[in-house]
Amino acid sequence: MELKDYIRNIQDYPKKGILFRDITTLLQNKEAFKYAIDKMAEQVANEKIDYIVGAESRGFLIGSALAYKLNCGFIPVRKKGKLPYKTISEEYALEYGTDTLYMHEDALKKGDRVLIVDDLIATGGTALAMIKMVEKLNAEVVASSFLIELKELNGRKEIEKYPINVLIEY
Repeated sequence: MELKDYIRNIQDYPKKGILFRDITTLLQNKEAFKYAIDKMAEQVANEKIDYIVGAESRGFLIGSALAYKLNCGFIPVRKKGKLPYKTISEEYALEYGTDTLYMHEDALKKGDRVLIVDDLIATGGTALAMIKMVEKLNAEVVASSFLIELKELNGRKEIEKYPINVLIEY
């Protein structure tokens, strides 16, 4: 199955000059979505994973489905004010600005093995912020998985100390 056929391109979103890779068209196709999750699970099948850490909102969609498939827990990473308990945070750079992510301070413990998941890796800022929070909680990042990689933005270099799994490259 050619997953690129299920990705819609939207020019100038969320701002002028950005070509947005819209995965909603992949998510609405049950065969494509299942295929993508199955393939992402295959890429990390040999890892012992206790938790998937995924950022809102598309990382929730991919990450929770993958957590179900891998029979592990899911840890949500959110924007400010969205988590009800005490949090840790990490500021990060996007290809079009900066933001801050938050995770519950008790989400992970020493020895937990974590897979970082998001819909795409662009500049690597979101993934790096998630990695830093996992490490602040003394858990172990075993790998990262992304549906899409925007190769020209070279986000891979930000997190290259960990194995990186990608299904679709642009």
